[in-house]
Amino acid sequence: MRVIKPREMGGRRSTSKLYSGWFLVLIVGGLIIVLAIHKNTNNSHVPVPPGFVDDGGKYAEALKVAMKFFDVQKSGKLLNNEISWRGDSGLKDGSQANLDLSKGMYDAGDHMKFGFPMAFTATVLSWAILEYGNEMKTLKQLKPAKDSLKWITDYLINAHPTDNVLYIQVGDPETDHGCWDRPENMTQNRPLIQINSSFPGTEVAAETAAAMASASLVFKDEESGYSRTLVKHAKQLFNFADEYRGYYSESFPDLQKYYNSSGYGDELLWAASWLYYATGDEFYLDYVCGKNGNDFADWGIPTWFSWDDKRAATQVLLSRISFFGSRENSKSVINYRRSAESVMCNILPTSPAATTSRTHGGLIWVSEWNALLHPIGSSFLAVLFSDYMFTARVTKLSCHGHTFSPHDLRKFAISQADYVLGENPMKMSYVIGYGDKYPEYVHHRGASIPSDATTGCMDGWKWFESTEPNPNVATGAVVGGPFLNETYEDVRNNSRQGEASTYNSALLVGLLSGLVMTTSSLVTTSF
Repeated sequence: MRVIKPREMGGRRSTSKLYSGWFLVLIVGGLIIVLAIHKNTNNSHVPVPPGFVDDGGKYAEALKVAMKFFDVQKSGKLLNNEISWRGDSGLKDGSQANLDLSKGMYDAGDHMKFGFPMAFTATVLSWAILEYGNEMKTLKQLKPAKDSLKWITDYLINAHPTDNVLYIQVGDPETDHGCWDRPENMTQNRPLIQINSSFPGTEVAAETAAAMASASLVFKDEESGYSRTLVKHAKQLFNFADEYRGYYSESFPDLQKYYNSSGYGDELLWAASWLYYATGDEFYLDYVCGKNGNDFADWGIPTWFSWDDKRAATQVLLSRISFFGSRENSKSVINYRRSAESVMCNILPTSPAATTSRTHGGLIWVSEWNALLHPIGSSFLAVLFSDYMFTARVTKLSCHGHTFSPHDLRKFAISQADYVLGENPMKMSYVIGYGDKYPEYVHHRGASIPSDATTGCMDGWKWFESTEPNPNVATGAVVGGPFLNETYEDVRNNSRQGEASTYNSALLVGLLSGLVMTTSSLVTTSF
């Protein structure tokens, strides 16, 4: 997958215990009232204005669809996979280094395993589970989410054989992109790339540390040994990332054409934040609030959340301490809370600080490559921040003298989700398998080739060139999305609009889980 670096809102970058579930919904007097319970507020109930909560229908259905794309993308020996046209693949990945790297996920429509976006997918999926696990459980999606997360973290553990070595890539992108074949039939060489003390990669090591730390919280209660293993790897990787600072795309310049990094400071803050939650060690909080925060946080400058830039997400994540933590810690992260508020002011459409990076129909639009990444990511953060405000009894957000409510943030998130699900000028869902109309020519090799076809590297291109719709449905895939003029060309060679990715799906799973409210949902805010 060729990926253009996302643009940013601001200037160019410089370089415990969490929770599960989020809301209890009760129907009182014919109105839907969301009750958020905070451990430190004597379990007092916080009413949420009615009129914006989905009844669990549309968003619940879309969540079930979106979750399936992780099964579409899995490598390795597949067990009980519900995608009938997928089979075992990549079984020998890592064997030349005596490692089992057969698991993990292909990042998009090709057969590459890029560690940077894969780790990001795991971190986002962990965050979604931690916040909205009860919603997922009610819809029978919690186990699939955890299974998919573990499929990635199993891979990441094996990719980190020693303290200062991390394998960050399986496959050669030039060779891989020269083929059009099913992953089950690929025969091309699968070389490995590792970062180490001589060839550092701070951003990918730190993102992998964030993935391990956040996932450790997901598995803490039911798989405590596995959780401890994840914490151990997260600490080692963070130390490696921090001590041997350098861009992974400078250590390996050829990767700049794919997932180029525009900086590594945000990943260091992101990883330290998750390690603080995972361990309760004040060292990590001091790390993000001291010199490293001053160097890398760009406080007050709103930015876009993506696989390349975690500043906005770190600000929202750490603002949680400001909402629910001790008074001392709340003061230490106040700059992050204020910066998170700037992010919210920037995405609210009627705010004086509102970004103009939108389509005529109101969709946040930043890049023609994978355009839906930024509106979905922004909406996920908006739902989280809205829920933090509700639970903490914070009723107003001030944007240059104008005030907005948590309801306004959720309304924005709903507008973006509804656009993605079909309320757009194309009258088409951008989630494959959801709704009556969605793209039929997704740029995805496995989906485009019949499962009983026997093709090699080169003769499979006939399926790429075919004018027939894909024979297999890449269920749950979130395509790149519309151009600025809100058009979409559904042809297979239109990769900038028609290629899906696991990280888009992870963000959408988080967003949809936050928009689903059920009568059995309950949030706690313990750390």
